[in-house]
Amino acid sequence: MSIYEIIRPEFRDLIHTNIGLTQISSGHVWTEGPVWFPAHEMLLFSDIPRAHIYSWTPNGGVSLYRQNSDYTNGNTRDREGRLLSCQHGTRSLVRTEHDGSRTTLADRHDGRRLNSPNDVVVRSDGTVWFSDPTYGILSDLEGYRATPEQDGSFVYRINPQSLEIQPVTRDFVQPNGLAFSADESRLIVAESGSSHDPAVPSILRCFDVGPDRDLHNPRTLAEIDTGLPDGLRVDQHDNIWCSAADGVHVFSPAGDLLGKIRVPDTVSNLTFGGARHNMLFITATDRVFSTYVNVAGASV
Repeated sequence: MSIYEIIRPEFRDLIHTNIGLTQISSGHVWTEGPVWFPAHEMLLFSDIPRAHIYSWTPNGGVSLYRQNSDYTNGNTRDREGRLLSCQHGTRSLVRTEHDGSRTTLADRHDGRRLNSPNDVVVRSDGTVWFSDPTYGILSDLEGYRATPEQDGSFVYRINPQSLEIQPVTRDFVQPNGLAFSADESRLIVAESGSSHDPAVPSILRCFDVGPDRDLHNPRTLAEIDTGLPDGLRVDQHDNIWCSAADGVHVFSPAGDLLGKIRVPDTVSNLTFGGARHNMLFITATDRVFSTYVNVAGASV
């Protein structure tokens, strides 16, 4: 049975219908935060409950990259090739320097601790943007149970020079995955509040990014019809590849559902990688999968 559900003909141009999923890792608890490092031909991904980060390479397979990740969830790389990680355990966003030391980029706003940074992206101007829902402090499974100190769950922007942290939107229930369009003129953010309140719509919201780097013109871009949106990525043509309960949902830039890649486990996140940036890596419950697609991911 094909793993592809073709809803619109355009989807055929984005996939290879003769290629299925390859399982590249298994035996985890809840995988998340995949990020590709081209200089090392290496994928990193998190297992949040185990507080580990693992690496995978085409020739070496899977190995333990970080023994104690402080319950890291989302990861990305910055423009200098450094790892940025959202640590639930420390309720902070942390950068790993080239010498292996770690620098805390954000752990407080207005003098109060953040909730639990979840996912992170870096714009070409060096600004760092991250979501801060409460998932890491709701229980002791993916962090440490605690009472939120912030007034809500926000998306933040960090100035790379001053490290000043600024909320850019405050009206999410639980902001989750986020990604810029290929030209960085739009920011797309997942609303995953339906995880604990079924009245919250499972949607992707879109914002225009102004010259002031503030967000404007908020609107609903797409709705997830199975489960909720978590991590997402954008390809070179601005199509949105989003996690869902039944696989990866692929939307056009206008928010039309083009098709789905069916995955046997609930998908948490995904990223593009490989030598030509046309491998799709998918973290799904306790496993990690890969497949080749017919499009490259937009630049990180």
